[in-house]
Amino acid sequence: MRGVDRIETERLICERVRAEDADELAALMLHPDVVRTTWLAPEPPTYADVVEKADSNARHWERHGFGPWLLRDRATGELVGRAGLQHTLTTGDYEVEVGWAIMPDRWGEGLATEIACTSVDVAFGPLGLDDVIAFTSPDNVGSWRVMEKAGFVFDGAFDHFGVPHLLYRRSRASE
Repeated sequence: MRGVDRIETERLICERVRAEDADELAALMLHPDVVRTTWLAPEPPTYADVVEKADSNARHWERHGFGPWLLRDRATGELVGRAGLQHTLTTGDYEVEVGWAIMPDRWGEGLATEIACTSVDVAFGPLGLDDVIAFTSPDNVGSWRVMEKAGFVFDGAFDHFGVPHLLYRRSRASE
């Protein structure tokens, strides 16, 4: 899909994740505070896991014309996170998830809400999707607050890889 591989928001430059972004993404994806909120496996992720994730994100872009973005601060060019849209079978159905991970030193600045809202705009605008989901663990209060600020509505609890999670949903019909 043309036009969604690079998006700019008020404070962010969002560019599609590429396989070669793994080195830069490692600082985010291997940070202990990010691991705590994004990684479900019993063993912590490795650099090889980050490389696989970056490659998987790049393949998602090739298959679907959208996917996660690498987020940079517009003023400094500094990496601040990874976020965007991707297909998931998390709920047992083939759905599109809005997800985000922000560098911990930038938590509390509203960047996650900014990119969550932008992701929804892209989903319902250029991509023409009817419905998107987001989910998090019950103790990740920051993420479920972001979901609510971005217009998501609580849709129930479920187990994701044996770990309790909260499911939120937003549909175009409610716009």
